[in-house]
Amino acid sequence: MIKLFIYNTIEHIENIFAFDCKRYAKLNDNDIFRIITKEGGVARTADFNAAGCSNTVVSDLCKRGLIVRIRSGYYTLPQPEAQVQREEDIIAMLFPDGIVCQDSALFYYGYSDRAPLEWHLAFSRTVTRSRFDIDYPPVRYYMIQQSIIDIGRSKVSWNGVQLEVYDRERIICDCFKRRSQMDSEMFAKAINGYAADEKKNLANLSQYAKKLRVYKKVTELMEVLLNG
Repeated sequence: MIKLFIYNTIEHIENIFAFDCKRYAKLNDNDIFRIITKEGGVARTADFNAAGCSNTVVSDLCKRGLIVRIRSGYYTLPQPEAQVQREEDIIAMLFPDGIVCQDSALFYYGYSDRAPLEWHLAFSRTVTRSRFDIDYPPVRYYMIQQSIIDIGRSKVSWNGVQLEVYDRERIICDCFKRRSQMDSEMFAKAINGYAADEKKNLANLSQYAKKLRVYKKVTELMEVLLNG
């Protein structure tokens, strides 16, 4: 009885392996490219499963370097084949609830000339931190309390990709909140850049500053810059 059970188990495993090999043999580079590009450059394990590839095949594709794991269950094409593999595409796919903030937002608005080495993203404190265990692109995350996370939240087209970004006024208020953590040159460039920006909204700046408890610091310095 035991021998029969072992034999049947081995036979079952061999059948699965044979099926995977048969499926894998039919899978070519064009199939892989089509699966991933159909999903905007980042495909999930479920997308491969829907195309007839088992988890074993997906794992083997990754080991062979035909696809690249960027996070558990998410894959893209290796360079240079991944022409659609832009960082903003991946950010939009993996973190639809993330808000571009701090150094990344300063660079976006032209208030900093330092391109960040990481994507600075804000999230609710209820988010599971294991989501940030990704190989690419590099992300620095900030957990924001629910009462203030939506202040200044807006949507922009980032190289054609829809991303949520904190607006100019929220970013400037955040500069005052973390002033001790910023170097003086970067802080001054951000504040002067905002003061010279024709798209600034001083009414929103005042409103946000009150909610974020930096009103006195913001008004004192901005009055000097705008009236000086």
